[in-house]
Amino acid sequence: GSEKVLGPEHPDTLTSVSNLGSVLSRQGKYEEAEAMHWRALEGREKVLGPEHPDTLTSISNLGSVLSSQGKYEEAEAMHRRALEGSEKVLGPEYPDTLTNMANLVPTFYS
Repeated sequence: GSEKVLGPEHPDTLTSVSNLGSVLSRQGKYEEAEAMHWRALEGREKVLGPEHPDTLTSISNLGSVLSSQGKYEEAEAMHRRALEGSEKVLGPEYPDTLTNMANLVPTFYS
């Protein structure tokens, strides 16, 4: 796949890793999904920077899979980080910012 051709840190490879994490999460394979989302996040932070929209998506995805595993404090920290980043980079009314805000709400009730 893209990792063999483009390398493990190419943005397209990291998108594939992130997508795999999302598929694994939907299948209920949360530990595997978490590992993929961590890998995507670490790669995107290194290659794209901590405030790039794709990096913020990885942070949000990781927050969601952490929440699915009952790791609510870690999930809240990730969702807060995603929200703060998207407010700063994209603005408070951008759809991704509003999604990040909505993702944070359930952590208050857990």
